Amino acid sequence: MLSRVKKLEAALEQTDCDAVLVTNLKNIYYLTGFSGTEATVFISNNRRIFLTDSRYTLIAKGVVKGFDIVETRDALSEIAKIIANDKIETIGFDDEISYHYFRTLKELFSDYKLTAMTAFIENLRMIKDEEEIATIRKACQISDQAFLDVLEFIKPGQTTELQVMNFLDARMRQLGASGASFDFIIASGYRSAMPHGVASEKVIQTGETLTMDFGCYYNHYVSDMTRTIHVGHVTDEEREIYDIVLRSNQALIEVAKAGMSCIEFDQVPRKVINDAGYGQYFTHGIGHGIGLDIHEIPYFGKSSEPIEAGMVLTDEPGIYLDGKYGVRIEDDILITDTGCELLTLAPKELIVI
Repeated sequence: MLSRVKKLEAALEQTDCDAVLVTNLKNIYYLTGFSGTEATVFISNNRRIFLTDSRYTLIAKGVVKGFDIVETRDALSEIAKIIANDKIETIGFDDEISYHYFRTLKELFSDYKLTAMTAFIENLRMIKDEEEIATIRKACQISDQAFLDVLEFIKPGQTTELQVMNFLDARMRQLGASGASFDFIIASGYRSAMPHGVASEKVIQTGETLTMDFGCYYNHYVSDMTRTIHVGHVTDEEREIYDIVLRSNQALIEVAKAGMSCIEFDQVPRKVINDAGYGQYFTHGIGHGIGLDIHEIPYFGKSSEPIEAGMVLTDEPGIYLDGKYGVRIEDDILITDTGCELLTLAPKELIVI
């Protein structure tokens, strides 16, 4: 974890801030390995302070390395006392805080300039280290296996979308996950045309498509995958739509690599769907970063910023025909200097159960 702290300190030197106050618990875990519900981190050029209350002091002492650990129920007041004589003018802070917290911050640090550091640590989190990559790879393996297992569970005319959701959640926990990484999208038949159709009590029927967008937490990191299957017979149109989405997904995997712009990352798979005449039915972005959160930067579309080696991104094209059905295929990919590594390995050929 100290390598991440040093990366933050190096980045801090490139800003106008003399110190940074970290309150986002995901960012704190990233820097320290601490996963409790109460913690504050303060880092300046001569201090690394980790503050928590008495519930977590012993845990912090066993986990957090390279920081002075302070037990307190009032972290901001404690920091103000500790740094009173330090040569600090500007303090940056996580921008996702409550208004009440911000007012307290302004009151206690009235002698300092306060600067909201939008996505400062989140930008550092975009590039995963080897430990993070290994953890995400394991999360993807768990999701892959759960997908194979749910195919045996689904019984047309009997199984509901909610039952599929609960099966996937329970199976991934059995395989080592700590929980679901988001509210699963389990949508069958006409509901599969809803890109974010969360699971309902609808019974899955023969002749329907079934889209399953799900993932898990493993050691704090997420997986995020989507597979669309068919239940019973498949029409020629359904086969065609599935093939277009699969080709779109594969087109990006074939060319994705470090240096590609975010807008190109979106355009490559979108062109496949546009050229097939279904562009108006692909209504969302191609993907996003994943890591400690299910949705992380970068996001794709209009940005000319390049993607970089070490990013873990989703590739999730879809076509949604309102009132009929929808198809989405989503993979997690690791960007490398020469291409990308596919992390979600569950089968993507058209599956009919």
